[in-house]
Amino acid sequence: MTQDVRWRKSSYSGGGDGNTCVEVAHTHPHISIRDSKAPTRATLTFPATAFAPFIEALKAGSPAGPDGCLPG
Repeated sequence: MTQDVRWRKSSYSGGGDGNTCVEVAHTHPHISIRDSKAPTRATLTFPATAFAPFIEALKAGSPAGPDGCLPG
């Protein structure tokens, strides 16, 4: 059975149509993230319990710019 995945944009996505950052989907029991500029490319998938520590680690040493997005 195929699961209907609903992606949502990061609240830190840039202006305009908001396609300059990441999208997140909850695909129980996992959390997936993808580049909103290239949604058909690879995604990263984590167990839901590992997602919060992943985000905290990014915040602690994040190379993100002032808009919260990674360069590139």
